[in-house]
This record gives sequence, C-alpha cells and structure tokens, in this order.
Amino acid sequence: MFQFLGILLLIAGVAIFLIKSFVITEDKYEEGENYQGEPVRQKSQTKSPDWMINLNKKLSIFFIVGGLLVFMIPYLLFFADRGYNYLLVHPSGKLDAVMSQGIKWRGFAKIDPWQKFIDVKVVAEGVEFDAKELEGIMMPIPLRFIDQVTADGLVSTRFQLPSDEIEFISLAIEFRSMSNLVNNTIIPTIKEQLIQTAYMFAAQDYISGEAQSFRQTFEEQLKAGTYAVEKIEHLDTIWGNIERKGEQRQIKEIRTRYEVIKMEENGIPIRIPHELSENNITVSQVIVDQLNLDPTFKQRLEKQRDESALRQLEQQKIETAKATQQRIIAEGERDKAGERVTQEKLQVSKLIAIETRLKEEQTNKELAAIALLTAKLAAQKIKVLADADAYEIRQKVHAGITPERELEMRLNANVAGMAELAKTKWPTYYFNSPGSTGKSAGPLESIIMSAMSKQLTTTNVKK
Repeated sequence: MFQFLGILLLIAGVAIFLIKSFVITEDKYEEGENYQGEPVRQKSQTKSPDWMINLNKKLSIFFIVGGLLVFMIPYLLFFADRGYNYLLVHPSGKLDAVMSQGIKWRGFAKIDPWQKFIDVKVVAEGVEFDAKELEGIMMPIPLRFIDQVTADGLVSTRFQLPSDEIEFISLAIEFRSMSNLVNNTIIPTIKEQLIQTAYMFAAQDYISGEAQSFRQTFEEQLKAGTYAVEKIEHLDTIWGNIERKGEQRQIKEIRTRYEVIKMEENGIPIRIPHELSENNITVSQVIVDQLNLDPTFKQRLEKQRDESALRQLEQQKIETAKATQQRIIAEGERDKAGERVTQEKLQVSKLIAIETRLKEEQTNKELAAIALLTAKLAAQKIKVLADADAYEIRQKVHAGITPERELEMRLNANVAGMAELAKTKWPTYYFNSPGSTGKSAGPLESIIMSAMSKQLTTTNVKK
C-alpha cells in the first residue's frame, strides 16, 4: 500500500514538473489595419491555461520527495505482529532479531518471520480439522508396548521457540525455515519419543491406571531428552493342585513379566538429548488424545472383564453367604448372651436374698448376744444386790437380828431378783447344733435349721 501511494505521489510530482515546463506567457505583435483602413501594429498575448500557470515547481518537488519517502517506508520500517519472531538480514550481512510486536526499524533488511508457538497434532483418518491453525500434521503413530501389544497413538503438542535473541538467531540459521524445523525435526522427535514411551509401559498397566504416568513420561522425554532404560525379564512360575479320580496332579504355568528400569548416575536419571532439548525449544503443551489398542487385545480384555465380573459375582455370593452365617451366629450369640444375663440376674437375685437373710440372721444373732449379755449383767446386778442384802442380813444377824427376819429378807431379795429377770427380753428362736463333721454348723446351715425349727413350732401350735 505504501509503495502504491509513493508511486502515485512520484507520478504527480513529475507530472507537475513537466506541465509547468510547457506553460507559455509571451507577447506577440501583428501588423493590421484599423477601422479607417490605416495600417497599425497590434499586440497579442499567447499563454497556457490558468491552472497550468498556477502550478508551482516547489509543489512538484514536494510530491516527488514525499512519494520517495512513502515508497521507501516498507523498506525502512515494518510492523511486527503478535505471536511472531522476526529474523532480519541486513544488506551488510548483519543478523538481528525482533522478539516483540509493534512498528520496528528495518533498514532495508530481509525479513524472515517465525511463529513463536508451533502446534503439531496427530489427526486420525476421517476427522475434520482446520489446517490453517496447525503448523504440523501427523498420521497416527504405530506403537508397541513392552508386553508386545500394538496400538496407534494420537497426541497434540505445542512448542515455543527460544525467547533469547541469540538462541533464536542460531535456531533460524540452522533450520532456515519453519517448515524445515517442523517436518524434519519436531515431527520425527515426537514420533520417536512416543514410541520410546510406549516401550516403557505395559498395555495392561496403561489401561489399569498408568495413563497419567504415560503422559507425564512422554512430556518429560520431550522436554529434557530420552531416558536411558534397561529392560528386565521376569519368569513367574505358578503351581496349583487338582484332584481327578483320586489322582493328584500339579499344574505348572510360567508367565513372562517385563520391567523397565531407568538407568541412573549418582541418583540422577541418565538422559539422551535430542534436537528439541539441544536447541532450547520449550514444550508448552502435551496431550495424549487417544491410544487405540489392538482389537485382539480389546477382545481379550473384554473376556477378562466378563470373567472378572463373573468372579466378582461369585465372590459377592460367597460374601453374602458368609454374612448370613455370621448374622445367624451373631443372633445365636445374642440370644445366648440374653439368656446368660437373665440367669445371672436370677442368680444375683437369689444371692442377694440369701445375703439379706444372712445379714438379718447375723443381726439377730448379734442382738441375741447383746440381749444375753444384758441379761447376764442384770443377773449379776441381782446377784450383787442379793449378795449385798445377804451381807446386810448377816451383819444384822450378827448384830442380833432373828432368823425369821433374816429368812424374810432373803425371800424378798429373791423375789426382787426374779422380778428383774422376768423383765429381760430373750431371742424368740435360737438354734445351735454341730455340723456333719462334728464341728459347729456354718451360718447357712444354722439359718436353714433355724427356719426348719420355726416351721415345726408353727405347725405344732396350729395343731
């Protein structure tokens, strides 16, 4: 656009200059006659149109200079678009880089644009996509897992060019064009690292929850180089016994299992660098869209799934039967525990009753002992009083009291003693007999025999 406008201004300036060169403003004299027929000399003026005369050569110079400047603007300046880096090759051979957007100085340099971000995607056959939005398109990548299962890998990746000017210039010189970088370096590296990642995993592990680890390993290898790995083969022997027609047989099965170990040096995994890591191309995004496993493996998985579902169903039935058995046992234990508690309650009630009776009898025994002791004390009191009276009588007799008076005094003393003894309260029932061993009966035997004697006494009274 600037060049077209500059050309128009140049043409306008040159046209003005040329037109101004052809402007005529000179006077001419011609011989003629006047109205009386006398010869006269007449003056006439020949000139160009007024618009040609009014043109100014300075204006033509302005248009010419302005046209040249406008025409040269695209060679002096350029607009750096967002999302692009630019390599500038000056006429002197100097290399320069523009990493930001806006109006930048060009100085007649040759411009080579490079996209900052490169999108590369694996597209399956029959899938619609916008080719303008992708810098690299790949077909499904054939993979082989460590357990020999094949698959087709579909991934989406995004890469960022170096943000440092020196590194970017070195990259642009080495690969010369964007298509060369994408088709000859990025796409082969993606394919190589995805195949290497599949070699580190088993298909069975991938579908069993290792998909995230697979994606992470693939991203790590793209960013910093391929892992140096060692493949180890394990032979697992499985033994089992079966009985058939009274004959014991052993079944031997050997399963091959593989393990991939990352090689390390001083605790750090050994990496094999590739073109992306060596040229500081940053991996911005890695998405494993899909891994289409081999149909045969899928059929085997479906069979294993059906067998697993049937096995789980049988296990659920077993668990249900066990739960029922445990429930029945628990209910029996609960009933036994309830019966045990009931019997224990009865035993406790009986024991409490017996202990209560024992305590009552013990209390009665203690009360009887106290009453007996009281009676003994009362009797001793009476005896002491009687002895005092007898002593008094003896003293009186010795002093001259008659025997009749002495007999009367003794009789009165005995009567008074018996009266006091009659006032004493004795136990209603008291029983004490030797046991079966000849020793004194225990508290329980004493209580039982006391109750029996009481019952016999009550029966005799009724009769």
